Amino acid sequence: MNNIYIIGVGLIGGSLALDIKALNSHAKIFGVDSNNNHLEEALQLKIIDEKASYADLERADLVVLSIPVDTAVLELPKVLDAISDDTLVIDVGSTKLPVCNAVEKHKRRRNFLATHPIAGTEFSGPKAAIRDLFQKKTNIICEVEKTTFKLQEKALQLFSDLGMRIRYMNPEAHDKHIAYVSHLSHISSFMLGKTVIEKEKNERDIFDMAGSGFESTVRLAKSSPAMWTPIFKQNRINVIETLDEYITNLKQFKALMEADDFEEIYNEMKNTNHIKDILKGIA
Repeated sequence: MNNIYIIGVGLIGGSLALDIKALNSHAKIFGVDSNNNHLEEALQLKIIDEKASYADLERADLVVLSIPVDTAVLELPKVLDAISDDTLVIDVGSTKLPVCNAVEKHKRRRNFLATHPIAGTEFSGPKAAIRDLFQKKTNIICEVEKTTFKLQEKALQLFSDLGMRIRYMNPEAHDKHIAYVSHLSHISSFMLGKTVIEKEKNERDIFDMAGSGFESTVRLAKSSPAMWTPIFKQNRINVIETLDEYITNLKQFKALMEADDFEEIYNEMKNTNHIKDILKGIA
C-alpha cells in the first residue's frame, strides 16, 4: 500500500503516518483535515507529504479516518463514496457501534474495517504524533467478517508490522467494555482535576504539595474535550452504567470511613491489589 490518505492528522493519524513511512520507503502520505493549520504543521513536521481532499481518494490504497467519533459517523459514508473498489478504509475511533451502523448498508461496506487501537496519550494535534506508538498495543477489530478478505489481509499485515496485538469483538461488546477501561478513566481524571482546581481557589499552595501520584491520576484530564465529549455522547448508556457502579463503590468507601472501619478499608484495598497481576498479564 503506497498511497496513504490520513483524514485527521492528529495523534493517532499522525503516528500511523510516521510508522508507515518508516516501514515503507515507497509510501506517500496525503493529509486531509478541516483544520488547515494542522495540515501546514504536519507538512513542516514531515508527517505528511502533501495536502489532499476527498476528490483524490479514488487513488488511495489505504484511507485512515482519525477524526472525532461524531464527525466520523457523518464522514465515513462520504469517504466510501469517493474511493475505488480496491481501497481499504479503516477508522480508529473509541466507539464502534455507531460507525458500524452508519455504513451497514453502504455499497462499499466490504472496503471498511472498524478498528480501535488502544494507544494514545493525553496530547492532541500533529505535534503529538510519535513513532512506535502502537508497539505491543492491542487493536480491537469489529465485524471483520463484513470486510472483504483481501483487504482484511492487507490490514492485518499492516497491524502486525506496526507491532500490534489483535482482538476481535462485536461492536456492542467493544463499547460496553471500553466504557469501563477507558471512558470511566477519563471521567475520573477530569472530575478529580475539577475537584482539586475548585479547592485550590481557597488553598493556593495545594498544587505545591501535589506529587507524582496526583500527576499520573489526572494526566487524562489534559485530553481534548472536543474529542471526548462526542465519545461520551455516543456511548452514553454504557458510560452511565459504569458511573453508577463507580459511584456506588465511592459511597461504600465513604461509609466505611464514616464508620471508622479501617480493617474493611484495608481489605478492600488489598483485594483490589489483584489488579497489578491482571495488568502484568496483559503487558
